[in-house]
Amino acid sequence: MPFVLKQYSAIPGEKIQHFLINNTNLSAALSQKLLSKHRVFDDQYNSLKHGDTIRTNTIQVAVFEGHSRGLKPLFKTLDFAVFDKPSGIMVHPTRKTTEYCLLDEVRYFFGDEASLAHRIDAETSGLVLVAKNKHASRQLGTMFECRQYHKEYLALVNGQVSADLIIDKPIAKADSAIRVKMTCQSGVGKLSKTLIQPLAFNSSKQTTLVKAIPATGRQHQIRVHLDSIGHSIVGDPIYAVDEQIAHEYLCKTLSVEQRLKFTGATRLMLHAYKLSFNYKKVDYNLTAPLKNPW
Repeated sequence: MPFVLKQYSAIPGEKIQHFLINNTNLSAALSQKLLSKHRVFDDQYNSLKHGDTIRTNTIQVAVFEGHSRGLKPLFKTLDFAVFDKPSGIMVHPTRKTTEYCLLDEVRYFFGDEASLAHRIDAETSGLVLVAKNKHASRQLGTMFECRQYHKEYLALVNGQVSADLIIDKPIAKADSAIRVKMTCQSGVGKLSKTLIQPLAFNSSKQTTLVKAIPATGRQHQIRVHLDSIGHSIVGDPIYAVDEQIAHEYLCKTLSVEQRLKFTGATRLMLHAYKLSFNYKKVDYNLTAPLKNPW
């Protein structure tokens, strides 16, 4: 598990932030972060915050320690690396009990300063850019904030898409019991645009392989936009299915066989396969390999 409780002999009467900085190998910035995220505890597991005085002989700190399951960087430089994330793996832990995520591999290979420059859904496979140090993190973070990059996805969708499309619809939170669900809602959502280009149509399965190029970066943008025009992505357990099915998926009670029956695949058929950007006056054009079931 990525979060590990480390125990330290404490100094009663000392301020917790001073103790962490002076008596552990934690940096001032990391110590402050751990305190703000309630990851520092006394020996009764009461969380400590900045300014608290230590009153016990030991304290415990929940720190993230990355471990590897064999996923290696696809490409790396001195400042950054790129991983080809499999479908089904989260990029960040969502709770202390998260057993494994992409950040595990990132920290395992590159240490505590390494961070993800952007995110993709757990169900989406493909390229994820990683900063190996704080300087690169700031530069790459600014690049993504200013959209100074180009991303392309492959998606297998239901139905026939016969011509290029520009889907220009605002995206907002859906009025749904499924809290992660988004919707296209004119007038209240954030402006969103996606270019769709058909690549191949399978007449027997009535599915189309398309290229999706997002001009904006909203939550579930490609999934929502394609569903809004009647071409939901094959394998999507959130959109174009009954909300009870989506609820069972999110609660992890939907079997593989049920998912295949209701969505047409055992995974979301969305793959981040191209990423292009300029970093320190060098152009990078990266492509993820296609694996089964593509």
